[in-house]
Amino acid sequence: MSWDFCTEPEFQQKLDWADRFVTDEVEPLDLAFPDEHFDIPTAALRSVIDPLKQRVKAEALWAAHLEPDLGGQGYGQVRLALLNEILGRSSWAPLIFGTQAPDTGNAEILAKYGTDEQKAEYLAPLLEGEIFSCFSMTEPHAGSDPKLFTTRAVRDGDHWVINGEKFFSSNAHVAAFFIVMAVTDPDVSPYEGMSMILVPAGTPGITMRRNVATMYDRPGEGHHGWLRYDNVRVSEANVLGGEGKAFVVAQTRLGGGRIHHAMRTVAVCKQAFDMMCQRAATRHTQGSLLGEKQLVQAAIADSWMQINQLRLLVLHTAWLIDKCTAEGDLSGRRVRKEIAACKVQASRVMHDVVYRALHTHGALGVSQDTRLARMWQRAPSMGIVDGPTEVHQVTIARQLLRQYAPYEGVWPPYWLPPRIEEARARYADVLAAHEAEKAETAASR
Repeated sequence: MSWDFCTEPEFQQKLDWADRFVTDEVEPLDLAFPDEHFDIPTAALRSVIDPLKQRVKAEALWAAHLEPDLGGQGYGQVRLALLNEILGRSSWAPLIFGTQAPDTGNAEILAKYGTDEQKAEYLAPLLEGEIFSCFSMTEPHAGSDPKLFTTRAVRDGDHWVINGEKFFSSNAHVAAFFIVMAVTDPDVSPYEGMSMILVPAGTPGITMRRNVATMYDRPGEGHHGWLRYDNVRVSEANVLGGEGKAFVVAQTRLGGGRIHHAMRTVAVCKQAFDMMCQRAATRHTQGSLLGEKQLVQAAIADSWMQINQLRLLVLHTAWLIDKCTAEGDLSGRRVRKEIAACKVQASRVMHDVVYRALHTHGALGVSQDTRLARMWQRAPSMGIVDGPTEVHQVTIARQLLRQYAPYEGVWPPYWLPPRIEEARARYADVLAAHEAEKAETAASR
């Protein structure tokens, strides 16, 4: 097998274009319109962002996560990871490139499980960036543990009636539709008794109890809805993927999304690293440059190693996903532990690197005059979104432990006494000659 860490020249040209485009055209949006990338744009703002989207489409980079029949390019996960390493530098870039969450995952669900009518009404405008969507899964009392969910959907003739509450339903306040995870059969395992249901935003019975702001949102300007569903009635055709298939449907959107998030985290870490190195190469204190102090040098070295380890882990996982896809395995089961590892390491590396960069900047680092403070505020959430770190650690451990069988008897197979005895028996003649030579040499001295 040959090993090649180079990107095809044709796609590298697209990456180079995206790099320049994000720097020159997209990153300024973060400064002029901060935290507005998930708000419904005004006509004035659309006059800026719509032409940018058209330029992305002209470069064949729009909605690159999708297959060609859905308006994407079928690039595969490795190329997507490399693209997301660029897009992660800007909060606006995913929207300008048609790869913003949660719309990317919801688009994949609709593409795979939606009816022709649902695709026409929701998927087409979603892919064009004309509407937003919401994945309404977690609940106030249960977080992301679906085994504890109580939101129910009960069949009534040819309709489903939904009752319950959902928490942290991101972008609910601007979404045109929700994909709601609900219990449809409480008498069986949650893995068999839950369904995904498409709910149009204007359906009677949906109440926004509160819009929750996270630590890096402005007070009162959050994007995560606490929703109440009271007798919300939708057609039986709105069940996506079939009754009881919620977990199968959920995997459609989670695996690839975690890879994209991890590679965007690499981008954030590289930005923080660059700032740390620039500061260390410039700032004088206590008689020398920061960069000449060994503790700062250790911080730089550790950060560089962690970033590159994470980057290679994500790219290798993306390569494995592409390999599985090429072999017809679309379930993602074979790479679950690798995907989980990317999620775990992304949060840890972001925490470590951003903290070191912030600390190197001193008072300037904790101010709002650089991006470091906002990066640091985002770091804790990386260990929570898309499932807490501990859940993914359990997934990794369980997957790995399946590769090992229990040994028989008291002593493990790597217990040394019998192995030493076997080795000495194997080389008995050599050992005897060896010892004789050593004794002869010692006697002649």
